[in-house]
Amino acid sequence: MSGMEIASYLMVVVYVISFLAMSAILAKEAGRPVWLFGKGGEKQALPALLFKLAFAGAVIWPLLLAAFGNPVADDPLHAALDGPWYDVLGHLLVVLGACVALLSQRYMGTSWRIGAAEGEQGAIVDSGPFAISRNPVFVGQAVLFIGLFIVLPSLIQAGLTFALLVAIRLQVAIEERVLAASLGQPYLAYRARVRRWLGVIRQLPA
Repeated sequence: MSGMEIASYLMVVVYVISFLAMSAILAKEAGRPVWLFGKGGEKQALPALLFKLAFAGAVIWPLLLAAFGNPVADDPLHAALDGPWYDVLGHLLVVLGACVALLSQRYMGTSWRIGAAEGEQGAIVDSGPFAISRNPVFVGQAVLFIGLFIVLPSLIQAGLTFALLVAIRLQVAIEERVLAASLGQPYLAYRARVRRWLGVIRQLPA
């Protein structure tokens, strides 16, 4: 692995550790558990599994790649995207994604949750990064994984990135239903004002 590839991998490890540590801190501040997978009426087993697979793979796969090499002979993605400029671009995306995700997680404060369950949601956070995205943590994680794929292009890393993107899409759909049912009109107004991923919805004059 090159120096840039090692730096990107270490950034991912730092992000995962920081995510878990901050979740514990926010749970203590809120005085309640923040892990809601498995609670409520919505089935979240599949996105929870995909999240675990993606993040575990992002930590373990680069180590296996460095130790044993790519098991896929003549991996077409590695041949197409390997190079120093791709490493620089990917590393910048990894750092940007990690920072966006962590800052957004901290900004949620005591409203931070992992998963969704009716009656377990905190107050709506609609300022800061949440004024331009309803899901900035997920946006940051997606950017991080896309960056890691560019730094370490392979079919396996592509599969891990795809697993994360599918998990995000499934979980967002679940959370939107839970938030609408739990928080009602305030959330519906927020949803009408801010886009799911990025941007503010322009309201046409009456």
